[in-house]
Amino acid sequence: MDSQFFSLKRKVDRYREVQQNTSAFREAWKNGVRDLIRQSLDQICAETGLAATTEIRSEVDNLEAVALTLGDTPSGLLQILGAGLRRDLIKHNGALIYQQLFNGKILVLIDYPFIENYGDPRPPKTIVICKPQELQPPFFIRHVEEWLEEMIAWEDYDDEEPIKRIGFTFGGSKKGEA
Repeated sequence: MDSQFFSLKRKVDRYREVQQNTSAFREAWKNGVRDLIRQSLDQICAETGLAATTEIRSEVDNLEAVALTLGDTPSGLLQILGAGLRRDLIKHNGALIYQQLFNGKILVLIDYPFIENYGDPRPPKTIVICKPQELQPPFFIRHVEEWLEEMIAWEDYDDEEPIKRIGFTFGGSKKGEA
C-alpha cells in the first residue's frame, strides 16, 4: 500500500470499528443492560427506603432511557386566578436518568427539580457517558448518592453557602497552612 494512504486507511478502519461498536452497544442495552439498570435502581430503593420509581422511556427505538424519578407533587404554591380560584403549581421532583445515546453509549444525568410557572428549569447535569460494559453495579450506588446530594442541595437552597471566589489568591498562605 502506498504510504500516503496509510493514515487514511487507519481512519477508515477506525470508522468501521466505531460503527460496529454502535450496533454492539445497542444490542447490549436490549439484551440486559436496560434490565440491569432497572433492577439495580429498584434494589437500591428497596434497601434504602427511597420513595422513587423506575420508568422505562421508550418513545424512540435505540434512544430508550431508564429513569429513577421522585415523581410530581403539588408544590405548596398556589396561583391566584381571581374570583376565588386557585391552581396548584406542580413540582417535578427530579430524576436520575440512564439514556441511550445515538451511538449506543449510555449518558447518566441528573434532571433537577423544578416548579411549573416558577422560574426556568435548571439544565440537566451529566454524571458520565460510558459504554454499556463499563456500567457495573457499584456505580449505581455512586450515581444515586450524587443525585441525592444534588436533590438535597436543591431542596435546601439558601444564600448561606460560602462565597466561592474565582481568580487568583493574593498574599500567599501563612506558615503551616496548606
